[in-house]
Amino acid sequence: MAERIVDLTLEIEDNIPSHKLFQSPIITSHMTHEQTIHLGLGVPEDPMTFATSYIGTLDHIGTHVDAYVHVKPGGDSIEQMPLDMFFGKAVCLDLTHIPDLGEIDVADLEEAEKKAGVRIDGHIVLINTGLHKRHYPDRKVCWSNPGLTAAATHWLADRGSKLHGVEGPSTDRPSDNLFPSHRVCRDRGISHYEWLVNLEELVGKGEFMFYGLPLKVKGGTGSPVRAYAVINE
Repeated sequence: MAERIVDLTLEIEDNIPSHKLFQSPIITSHMTHEQTIHLGLGVPEDPMTFATSYIGTLDHIGTHVDAYVHVKPGGDSIEQMPLDMFFGKAVCLDLTHIPDLGEIDVADLEEAEKKAGVRIDGHIVLINTGLHKRHYPDRKVCWSNPGLTAAATHWLADRGSKLHGVEGPSTDRPSDNLFPSHRVCRDRGISHYEWLVNLEELVGKGEFMFYGLPLKVKGGTGSPVRAYAVINE
């Protein structure tokens, strides 16, 4: 079998859609090659120029992972969480039958687990709903995602799933300000990735390895990640 890397990370651009409560990132040119030639670096026959960009962003934009402190006062910030939490064996569940703003409940996860052919036991669980392909980059994506019920989030925790991941801005529906899934994550000591992409490429692949390491931001309530999966084909 050959290994293949599947990139699960949303490309970060200026003003990409974000969660309904969050500001989109700002990415713009800082210095250009045309500007820095006037600094006189290098030698006349071989000038040294450079380009840099300015990035202004919250720590919960694009493909990111939540730190415990995001929803739990006094919880660990992102650099305090163990590094080995952010990679491991994983499975992707097909929940594409769940409509926009629909609820993902225990029965849905159990049926998807059977179809995946992998018994969830400490796995990182990725949930493919087709949301990204339906709506992105239309900002409607910020107001359309399905959400996990509290019972479904408990179901994942009961099976030792330390992390799960979804498409779009949240594990909770934008139409529900009770945040049932986030509150269960807070209470059970688990967390999640949000705004993963290309999950449809992992459906039916069985167990694979997932990686999504955060930046080491002191006091960070979360962090953008470069998420990817390694599958055998």
